[in-house]
Amino acid sequence: MIFAKCEYDTSAMHIISRRKLADFFAANAAAQKPLEAWFKIVSQASWSNFVELRQTFPSADLVGRLTVFNLGGNKFRLIAKVTYRVGPTNGTVFLRSILTHAEYDKGGWKHDPWL
Repeated sequence: MIFAKCEYDTSAMHIISRRKLADFFAANAAAQKPLEAWFKIVSQASWSNFVELRQTFPSADLVGRLTVFNLGGNKFRLIAKVTYRVGPTNGTVFLRSILTHAEYDKGGWKHDPWL
């Protein structure tokens, strides 16, 4: 598992919460590699806006105030609230839901109060 960083990086995105990732791939083994790859990329990112995020994840979409990441060859959806870096202040990625494509298509996540 790659969910540890040796030192605090003030330019990187802060991800809340790593446990959601681990819980999801514990139940969906096929999601482990895509989620670990996503975590590694995001934890080293330093986005100031959605345009910069899209340079890293071209298939990401904004749905209301949430960002939807397509992972694992479109098999999984990670839904997050992203607050971008402002000056020296880190950005934060608040994980809201991690779903299979089928769960995402049911649309229950669209009732998220952060949307």
